Amino acid sequence: MKARLDAIDWKILKELQDNGRITNVELARRVGISAPPCLRRVRALEEAGIIHGYRTLVDEKQLGYDLTAFAMVGLHSQAESDLLAFQETVETWPLVREAHMLSGEVDFLLKCVAPDLQAFQTFVIRDLTAAPNVDSVRTALTIRRTKDVPLVPID
Repeated sequence: MKARLDAIDWKILKELQDNGRITNVELARRVGISAPPCLRRVRALEEAGIIHGYRTLVDEKQLGYDLTAFAMVGLHSQAESDLLAFQETVETWPLVREAHMLSGEVDFLLKCVAPDLQAFQTFVIRDLTAAPNVDSVRTALTIRRTKDVPLVPID
């Protein structure tokens, strides 16, 4: 079921996506309401699960993660218990930053970051291909990021 949001809620979401550190007073000013109802609306959006967290975006390369790669994983079995077991395993791998279950020829697409090619290769050989139920792994190294917008489009 889609959430029913009014124009103020949409403005709040846009402002918070643009700057999650904005004060409630400034947020209220920007969306055109006073601070107390603004805070109530933000809390309601959080409780409804529309806002599910706040985070700081960092430049992984400046922190020593020079390689970004994708791993396309095929499993032997797509039984729900096997899919869930693989998902739980993925949660334990720090190099995997995103995981998506797909339809089609590939069961999972994993976005990985690593300090270098050797570290990524070690992860693929030691962890990923050795994981239970893994049938195939194909990898692709990124050349450059051409778009990175971790926001939902809000008009």
